[in-house]
Amino acid sequence: MLSVVILISGRGSNMASLLAAADAGTLPVRVAGVLANRSDAGGLETAAACGVPTRVVDHRQFATRDDFDAAMATAIDAFSPDLVVLAGFMRILGAAFVSNYHGRLINIHPSLLPSFPGLHTHARALAEGVRIHGCTVHFVTPDLDHGPIIVQAAVPVLDGDSEETLAARVLAQEHQLYPLAVRWFSEGRLRLCAGRVVLDSPQLDSGALIAPQTSTR
Repeated sequence: MLSVVILISGRGSNMASLLAAADAGTLPVRVAGVLANRSDAGGLETAAACGVPTRVVDHRQFATRDDFDAAMATAIDAFSPDLVVLAGFMRILGAAFVSNYHGRLINIHPSLLPSFPGLHTHARALAEGVRIHGCTVHFVTPDLDHGPIIVQAAVPVLDGDSEETLAARVLAQEHQLYPLAVRWFSEGRLRLCAGRVVLDSPQLDSGALIAPQTSTR
């Protein structure tokens, strides 16, 4: 069974969706550990309640980003994971760290990349007047929020939307999308080809708001 380590900085709602899917048997992975860069990250309690080992590597205890990255890598490698999953992890990781986990480090971002990388994605989407917004699961590269895209989910932007209502609509999709992407990885169905992701056995007659979609099997 695929071994996964999850990195968080806060409440870890996407982490919780992965743990729930693994517990339900719809996600065939073992979450070996949850690591946080803040001791007050609420997701640590959630993980511990599920019996998952937790560790804190506080970025404030390190003089440089490289020192923090090295300590985080040591903590990750203690679990010998096959996949490292960023779930609301709010630290920029250096090129050496990212390269060390090339092809097995993924992130979920609350926008339809390459639109709105970085922070405050929902406010920026509203300010630009876009009519479709969403979220993206992608492989992590040294370029922030620009790694090869695995899967995306889109939601409509409604008249009268606030940042909060739009964020809630996107988050609901995130909780479905991330377990799906991790399952594809666990099944060996994702391939990187010329900087793009190829998904084996796509089901092309599914709905258009999650792309690509496949059967749940």
